[in-house]
Amino acid sequence: MFTPSLIAIVTINLLLMAFAHKILSVIYHEPGDSPDFRKRVNIFRIFNAVIILSFLTSRLFADSEVTNPAYTLFSVVVVLYLSYAGLHLFNYWVRVKYGKQREVDGVQQVVDTYNSRLLNIFAAVFTFIIVLISIVDILGFEGLLEAGGAIGVVGVFLALTQSAWAPDIISGLVILNNKMMDTGDVVAFNDGEKTLGVVYKTRIFYTEILNLTNNHRIMIKNSRLRDQTIHNLSKFASAKGLRESLTFKIDYAVKKSAIKAMFQTAFEQAVEDSEIKLEANYPIEVRVEEVGDFAVEWRIYYYTKDIKNIITTRQYFRELVLEVAAQADISLATPKLYQLSEPSSMSL
Repeated sequence: MFTPSLIAIVTINLLLMAFAHKILSVIYHEPGDSPDFRKRVNIFRIFNAVIILSFLTSRLFADSEVTNPAYTLFSVVVVLYLSYAGLHLFNYWVRVKYGKQREVDGVQQVVDTYNSRLLNIFAAVFTFIIVLISIVDILGFEGLLEAGGAIGVVGVFLALTQSAWAPDIISGLVILNNKMMDTGDVVAFNDGEKTLGVVYKTRIFYTEILNLTNNHRIMIKNSRLRDQTIHNLSKFASAKGLRESLTFKIDYAVKKSAIKAMFQTAFEQAVEDSEIKLEANYPIEVRVEEVGDFAVEWRIYYYTKDIKNIITTRQYFRELVLEVAAQADISLATPKLYQLSEPSSMSL
């Protein structure tokens, strides 16, 4: 019973199960504790376990005259496993060959491009057709009518469900092709609430975004993402960087010269602070944004190129302005409005 082929198949699959984490970590540059990576490792190991069980069961019925369902299951699982592993290896080769280097979350990665994603989709379609024909043949659908009926069921299923998956695939290709939102870019959009995040990866059906505010991942369908107005903060309009601004409401009684001097002092101190990522080569711009009933709204413009720290830059810079304003005896609190009226004279 313990033939060389049996020992070889069981040993190889046990080794693949044991080293599945290390093998997949070479193909996918993802954190080992991420849900997607754990799912891939589990699927990889499940395939190995099913191959071992089905092959052992098929050997028990090897000399039986009855139909051996375990051997049929073993053949189907082997075809699925080889196609699954082969497709992922091909995707890895395509990503290395036609992808591009990009820093994502502080780590250098090879990310997909339009060409690599398109080749992966073609490979997936071709592999699906080959696997479908192979499984139909293994299951014994020898007649043309039987084989055509089995393949037709799959075709009808895909046709009925195409509205659920086709728009996301097409939108994913469009996102990759127009190069307006690459992996690692900082984007802002409004999907019920304003979101500021880093594009982590654009997949076939959805895009992963790392939320910079709450430090968690967002998964949004590609078709839904295309319906949003996306602000790509990493695509600068000039070499100066991103033109950011902060607003402050100051009393009418404070002189313009004092306000501009206060902002200039805050900017000079901010340049020296390593936590505040400002471009020191470009001076700030101080403008009146709005004149209201209570106070004048001033806006200070500055440039930054460290977009991933844009939130902390805003917070620290605003805090620094508050400290400098207190030192200059300038209140940033909105003044109260007092309206005085003269008593009207009444003739008796």
